[in-house]
Amino acid sequence: MEKMNFKIATPERVVFKEDIDSVTLPTRAGEITVLPNHVPLISVLQPGEIRIQNEGKETVLAISGGFVEVLSTKVVVLADTAERSEEIDVARAEAAIRKAQELREQRAGDSREFAALSAQIEKELARVKVGRKMAHRVQMQGAQRSQLEKE
Repeated sequence: MEKMNFKIATPERVVFKEDIDSVTLPTRAGEITVLPNHVPLISVLQPGEIRIQNEGKETVLAISGGFVEVLSTKVVVLADTAERSEEIDVARAEAAIRKAQELREQRAGDSREFAALSAQIEKELARVKVGRKMAHRVQMQGAQRSQLEKE
């Protein structure tokens, strides 16, 4: 199967760089899946999850927004923040959501602060979704191992 080069970079680091089979991205126009030889495009990304497929294995990352450039053999994501699912502390992200929601309710009259807090909530919701997905997978793999050991 044909591959494409995929890279996710934030201002702090390169989070992911590998040749892959496909990637699904959260754009403002909706979720898109990019395969090798995709038509070139540039798009704004919204907070959400990026799903990378490579040789039957899925890698999931949370992003807080950014941009994507797609070329026929290369995809580059420039993200504000990006985290692999195993890096996410779900409890901390849930606490951040609660705090941002409380602040947003207290400062509803300040439209700029309201927008910034709403963006923070979106970012943390994406982190929770990706973190929970990883926790669920780990739990399922553990259950499968236990079942195999019993047999």
